[in-house]
Parts: sequence; structure tokens; C-alpha cells
Amino acid sequence: MNARIWHRLAQATLAIAAATGLLAQQANAVVITVNDPSGKPVPTVMVSRQPVKAAGVDTSDNGYPTSGKTQQAFFELTRFTNASGRADVPAADHPWKIRLRKPGYQDRTILASELGAKSLLMTPELDPAALAEQQPANAWSSTIDFGDDNLKKEFMLHCNFCHQQGGALLRRERSADEWHAAIKRMMRYGARLSSEGQEKIPALLEAHWKKMHANPALVPTGTLWDASLAGATIRELPIGDAMSQMHDLLLHSNGMVYVGDNLQDRVYEVEPATGKYTVYKIMPQPGDQLGGLLAGRLHDFPKHETYQGIHSLAESPRDQHIFITPSYQRRLIEFDPKTKAFTYHSMDGGFYPHTVRFDAKDRVWFTLALSNQVGMFDRAANKFNFYDLPFRSFMERITVKLTPFIFKLLGWGIPIANYVKVDHASTGVPLPYGIDITPDGKAWIARLHTDEIASVDPDTGTVAMVKTPFKGPRRLRSDRDGNLWIVAFNESQIVRYSPKSGEFKRLDLPVMPKGSDTPYSLNVDRARYQVWVNGTNSDSVYRYDIASEKWTMFPLQRRVSFTRDVEISPQGKVYVTSASFPSWHIEDAQPTLMEITP
Repeated sequence: MNARIWHRLAQATLAIAAATGLLAQQANAVVITVNDPSGKPVPTVMVSRQPVKAAGVDTSDNGYPTSGKTQQAFFELTRFTNASGRADVPAADHPWKIRLRKPGYQDRTILASELGAKSLLMTPELDPAALAEQQPANAWSSTIDFGDDNLKKEFMLHCNFCHQQGGALLRRERSADEWHAAIKRMMRYGARLSSEGQEKIPALLEAHWKKMHANPALVPTGTLWDASLAGATIRELPIGDAMSQMHDLLLHSNGMVYVGDNLQDRVYEVEPATGKYTVYKIMPQPGDQLGGLLAGRLHDFPKHETYQGIHSLAESPRDQHIFITPSYQRRLIEFDPKTKAFTYHSMDGGFYPHTVRFDAKDRVWFTLALSNQVGMFDRAANKFNFYDLPFRSFMERITVKLTPFIFKLLGWGIPIANYVKVDHASTGVPLPYGIDITPDGKAWIARLHTDEIASVDPDTGTVAMVKTPFKGPRRLRSDRDGNLWIVAFNESQIVRYSPKSGEFKRLDLPVMPKGSDTPYSLNVDRARYQVWVNGTNSDSVYRYDIASEKWTMFPLQRRVSFTRDVEISPQGKVYVTSASFPSWHIEDAQPTLMEITP
């Protein structure tokens, strides 16, 4: 029996196990009914089943489980009340509680032992400050007015790179000097806010957040929760801790979800049917320094074990091995899910391997974000090929070529970035970012800072650039027809591009206030002809049905659920991870793997 059949059998077995477990849960479901003080049912209440105490997992390896040792975590589960104010919630086999949440009402938490048969009361929230606190980050950031729309888009592009703008820790009052110091730190982490923006924005932020905290009623209402949510289930599994960054993920053909911890050089192998997971630590190679080739970048971060900087993951169509881009090294890392062995593939060129995809010929394609290149590793020939993208100017060519040296100076503690003028176009850092392969075999790339997409023809080596009529193309995916779906990060849009016709179709996210979200990534469910999008600044995930042109928004349980990647199962389940940097911004400082069943 060949490997593909084995994988299909394994997937079917997991699906049957999950279905059996779901039936058992439904048989033991607890009926939750929610009313307001007048006795009227309250629809679209987020009803979250949470453990009273987190599962005890091994933390013996510097706060994380020992590599290769299986752990058992507790799933949190969320459903939404229907028009009758009712939701059926499966009981758990450990002590649990229910948290009720809906904007406009006070949160309420009830132990399972106290539920009884009576309906639960939710009290309307009347305090303007508390009502404002309930709104997601995008509602708060929508109020920012620099008097210059382009400057605000630049701010959102560069300062929403790692974490939300408008979240609780980012909207608190700071002096202009404190904002200036924070922006300098973010510049060292990789932001490219213009020199003009660095000077202007601190005082503007100081004045703005002082005004908003004095007048919380100015914060608008976020996107309303729709009645269709009554059919959805969201499960959430805690993995890692406040010092982790669960950057990207991969749903493997073996049914497991693999998540990379970018700050701790660990891969989490999660069985979504059961909540069992195993951590595999990627060990440094001889000569590797803490922080890798960007050793000075995180020198003041409280705790990290970053030698590799795990970024993106992709599965081989031939042998199901997983290839990982370590952004802090000049290599690719190969992981065998059966033997659990890591293999390192060193390369002589390129800098900052970023997003990775496979083509049908089992070739590994990846962007090299800081050397303005696309890489391809031909596994059969054991050979790397590099495709240079065009530079916008001679100065940009020089800057990109000097990037490794500049980072060396930063690692030595020489603050060269403080003396380099940064323009509004991020000259010197064009930043090839997302990548995907269309059915015709071409690799397509989004170049974030130049507002362009690019294609590479593997047969001829031809590179072609296409200017986008929007800002911030970050990540992209191909649909079954060869169209590209692209996130316009600081435009609060997704865009469909047809390579055949050269036409762009721009679609606004269904977010309120309009234009206030920053979609980081997306993925295409080719079977159902749908696009799933990260609502990175709004604690949500969006679904766009291509045929009907209808949107659905799924709110996530935790505030500051900053997500960067989307995976879709054959059964239509959707997986995302909360990947804020730093993770202590997340509500209760706990990153998670989330499974959405629409």
C-alpha cells in the first residue's frame, strides 16, 4: 500500500474519531439559555467553556515540554446563542466553567457546578469606559487621525507588523518620549517607519490616546456579531507561553497540525481530535549564535532561544516531509514526521528565508525577504537556485547588498539604524513576502514595501513584476482557476488578480468601522470556493464565498488574537494561531491553536 493511501486512511481514521467524540459530547451537552434583565433572550452571546485550571504539562525544558514527550492539554470550546438565547455546550471531563461575552453586556463567568436548569442573566453595560474596553483593537485604531491618511497607512503597515495597534497595551497613555523610545526599539526589530514618521508620530500618539481615554464614548462599535454564528463551533488549545510566538502553521496530510514557535525554536505537533501534542526542539548547529544572523535584534527580549527563527512550513507532495524556513539562518530545515529527524540544507546566498511553498515537482520555493530574492531548492538535484527581483534604484541595490553587514553592526551594539534616513517608500527593503504556486507551475510573490507582485517562470527563469493598484500586498494564495487572492494589509481589503486578464478586483473586508482592519494572510478553500482571511487587528477570521460574494465574520474568544496564517482541512475546518509578538499582549498572555467549524 503506497504512502498516499496510508495518509488518506490515517486522515479518515482521525475524522471518524473526531466525529465519534463529537457525538459523545453532544449526548452530554449542557443547554445554556441566556436572557437579559427583562427576560428576553439574548442572541449571539459567545458561550465559552473553559477549564477551571489549565492542564498540567511538562515545563522542564526552560519552561517548555521536553522534546519528544507527549502532552495532554484541555480544549476550550466556544459556541454562540441562537435567536432563542440558547446554545448547547458539551460537558468536559475536567472541572470547567462557562464565560458569557457579548459587546454591550458585562462578561459573566459561572462554574459548571452552579449552572443548574435556570437561564443565565446578562447585564447590559452602561459605563462608557467599560463599553469602549470591550471593542477590538481596530475600533480604537480607527480613531487615530494624523491629519494625513498616507502617514496613518504607513503607521499601520509598519507598526501593526508584530502586534495590534489599539489593543489594551498599545492604547495606554505614554509620553512622546516613551513613544519615541518604543518606535526606536521597533525599528531594531524590523519596522521601516519613515524618519519623518518617527519624528512626528510620538507626539501625535500622546495627544490622541490622552484624548480617547478622557472621552471613551468616542470609540466606535466594532463589527456586530451575526445570527449565523449560532451554527459555529470554535475550539482553542493553549500551546506555548507569554514568551512564545506561534507564527505559522501547517495542517499535514497525516491529520496533525504543526505550529512553529518563532521565538523558542520549537515545532508543536498537535492532534486536533484529542488535544494531545508533542514538542520537537530544533537544535542549533555548530557555530550558530543566539539570535542567529540577526543576533542584536532581540538582545533585550526577556527570554528566547532563537537560533533559527522558525517562520513558515510546507509539506512535500512526494514524501510528506515538512520544510521550514529559519529566518535567522541561511538554510532550510527538513522535518520527517515519521522519524522526527531534522535535516539541515545550507545555502550560500540569500538572507532571511521567509514564506515557503512546494510545487508539483517537489521543488521548494521560498522568499528571501531581506536580499530581495526568491529561492528554489530542487530536492532531486540537491541544488539551490536564486532569482533576483529588480531593484527600484541604485541606492536600494547597495543597501540590500549591505544588509548582512548592517545586521552585524547592530549585533555588535553599533546603533547604525539611528543614523540611516528612512524614506516613505522603504528604499533598501523592498521585502518579498508571501509566495504561492499557481496551477501552471509559476511562483507568484507579493513584495510588501513596493506595492507589487512578481512571477517567476521556473522553465525560463523569467521574472515579471506587476504593480498593484493598492498598498501593502502581504501574502497571497492561488485558487483552483489560477487566480491570485492577495491581502492588502493596510487597505483593509483582499484583492483577486487574474494573471490571464491582468485585472484586479478589490474587496473591502466586512469590518466596522469600515477600513479599520489589517489582514495579514489568507488561504483558499478550493473545494468549497471560499477565501478565509486573518482579521489580524479585529480578533476575528473572515470567510468570503466566491460564488455568492457573501462575507461571514467569526469573532475569536480571546482579545488580541493577532493571527498570521490560515490552514483549511478537507472537512472544511479552519485553523489559525494567535501569534502576537510579544504574546503577553494576548488576553491572559496565552497563545493558542484555534479550530473553527463553520
